[in-house]
Amino acid sequence: MVLLHVKRGDESQFLLQAPGSTELEELTVQVARVYNGRLKVQRLCSEMEELAEHGIFLPPNMQGLTDDQIEELKLKDEWGEKCVPSGGAVFKKDDIGRRNGQETGFCHVGQAGLELVTSDDLPVSASQSAGITAPNEKMKQVLKKTIEEAKAIISKKQVEAGVCVTMEMVKDALDQLRGAVMIVYPMGLPPYDPIRMEFENKEDLSGTQAGLNVIKEAEAQLWWAAKELRRTKKLSDYVGKNEKTKIIAKIQQRGQGAPAREPIISSEEQKQLMLYYHRRQEELKRLEENDDDAYLNSPWADNTALKRHFHGVKDIKWRPR
Repeated sequence: MVLLHVKRGDESQFLLQAPGSTELEELTVQVARVYNGRLKVQRLCSEMEELAEHGIFLPPNMQGLTDDQIEELKLKDEWGEKCVPSGGAVFKKDDIGRRNGQETGFCHVGQAGLELVTSDDLPVSASQSAGITAPNEKMKQVLKKTIEEAKAIISKKQVEAGVCVTMEMVKDALDQLRGAVMIVYPMGLPPYDPIRMEFENKEDLSGTQAGLNVIKEAEAQLWWAAKELRRTKKLSDYVGKNEKTKIIAKIQQRGQGAPAREPIISSEEQKQLMLYYHRRQEELKRLEENDDDAYLNSPWADNTALKRHFHGVKDIKWRPR
């Protein structure tokens, strides 16, 4: 099996194994799927971290509005009342105004249990807004633990560990994330929530940085040793028939040209070299400033001491009579 170290630019992405007889059309699609699958897991982990902190997504017409504006426009988050996390909800305001954990709510979860909050206990604007849907601490830990496990599966550290990432591993990470969301929100998420849209493959990434990172399978290209691996050929046409070959393959989008050559040394190695030479120069400066040669008068610095010792003229003192 040929080992492919897949990179995007200068950054390592993952390891992948493939027989030398694999058609490059099939291999390119496989690499693109794993690459895009890892991006999907990363996007889900990022959104689920916000879900654990601030609850479900607000309707698009309520995002970014203040409580006064919501009250004035008489908007209501119907899904906020339906999507209550398991074990109850807690107070957690979203300062950005994207999610439903605002300073508006119908219940607080304390250590003693569930405490109902009436409209008299809250400001007028808050009592008329959506409910607080951030998960409690126990459910939050369920989400965060699953997020950490999913990140570990598709982590770039797998390259250092020599672990190959397959599409089955990516699907396993997605299934774990989906299961954690179902545990915390058994009634499901709103149809406009980006997490649900990601699970249903309905996400709209147009105009976002995340969309620029995605490479369509039909437009993906693999490069090795400054050569494009054409889809009409086999992998063995480029790397030979040795199944123990290891290559660094870079994935690019068609039309972007050949990837830039990597520097001979990494930026971190360059910093270490500069630091070493700086310290060396400082040491030489200190040696130049310290021109004291008093040590030459010390007995251990006398280069004729051994000769006088064998001649028997050691410790002879001349003094007047």
